[in-house]
Amino acid sequence: MKISIVGTGYVGLVSGTCFAETGITVTCVDVDRKKIEGLNNGVTPIYEPGLDVMIQKNVEKKRLFFTTDLKESMDECEAVFIAVGTPPDDDGSADLKYVLSVAKEIGQYMTDYLVVVTKSTVPIGTSEKVRAAVKEELKKRNADIPFDVASNPEFLKEGDAIKDFLRPDRIVVGADSEKAQKVMQRLYKAFVLNGHPIIFMDIPSSELTKYTANSMLATRISFMNEIANLCEIVGADINSVRKGIGSDSRIGNKFLYAGVGYGGSCFPKDVKALIKTADENGYSLEILKSVEQVNDKQKSVLFNKIVKHFNGNLKGKTVALWGLSFKPNTDDMREAPSLVMIHKLLEEGVHVKAYDPVATEEAKRRIGDKIVYAKDIYETLIDADALIIMTEWSEFRVPNYKVMEKLMKNKVIFDGRNIYDPSEISEYGFEYYGIGRN
Repeated sequence: MKISIVGTGYVGLVSGTCFAETGITVTCVDVDRKKIEGLNNGVTPIYEPGLDVMIQKNVEKKRLFFTTDLKESMDECEAVFIAVGTPPDDDGSADLKYVLSVAKEIGQYMTDYLVVVTKSTVPIGTSEKVRAAVKEELKKRNADIPFDVASNPEFLKEGDAIKDFLRPDRIVVGADSEKAQKVMQRLYKAFVLNGHPIIFMDIPSSELTKYTANSMLATRISFMNEIANLCEIVGADINSVRKGIGSDSRIGNKFLYAGVGYGGSCFPKDVKALIKTADENGYSLEILKSVEQVNDKQKSVLFNKIVKHFNGNLKGKTVALWGLSFKPNTDDMREAPSLVMIHKLLEEGVHVKAYDPVATEEAKRRIGDKIVYAKDIYETLIDADALIIMTEWSEFRVPNYKVMEKLMKNKVIFDGRNIYDPSEISEYGFEYYGIGRN
């Protein structure tokens, strides 16, 4: 079986590599020549644990190819996946220009039956726009070539994407023809041997499922952050509350951790897009609007604790900041809470020394030389007035407190991810501030 995937961003590259891992011949297409040249020379443009090794293996096995030529990649293809970006417009709606541009090219180059699959996260109605764009190009060619459109949203967690793809909880496919369903069923046959299903549904429901899933998870995060803020006021501990409610089988313990807010490429964008979709259809999603407002506010909660601790006198202070990516095991800094923290600290005249295991180059691209980048966690602590934890990387969890107290000028820790035990911290003479902890 042969397929093409257009877009070598996070979704396209992971999807294409994992499909190739099962023996499918995959060609990944991108307009970015530099990126394609890099991939053909063994350079992986994103950080995802295990991805570079899997790419190399499947390239050597001649199951995975990279090109800038969509027309060439479509020869004998049974399905073409559209996995290009859908960046938010200023009003929060998803920008579909890249998706529809690919759809037009498919219509220009296809020569035989295809299933055109939207893999990008797209609002309801996009698949019909894709169908119309393909039809329009076929009409211009006077070509009567049959095709189907399908929607196949991704549910990958950055940092754990390969496992998620190879052993999915479920695969959601929106399709309106039996022929398209059969193609998708054959394509995903190797991925459902663990007993988890392919869930076929109508295309609009499929498109809405991805937005709904991410918005539900974002809601849980904002809800717990609200409860964490209340915990501080009434003297409760959010970790105890989390354990108490997480043991309820109706609730479960996933996404119940309080912190400095969610970020990344999915949650912020998808919440905004779903709100916009509802507004355009005359309905206001009040809960999701509150989720977004709470998250925006939460990104400043830790900074406010810092201001209060130093009585508003931050100018000239030096802080160590651990973690730049929005979550562990990725170099993604899109909508990262660290960016908000750094911006606020710099505005107050604070000197920032930061360390992240993999996101340093991305931070340099976004922030430049406004902060100092350290080679390890301890270098950031030299003469620091405070330590701020922004990302819960594993290597931050059990530091050498004796070394820390010798290096730091002022022993205070602002833990934005609640990774430390306050009682253990106090034994070494550190002042501790967490989220929702008394």
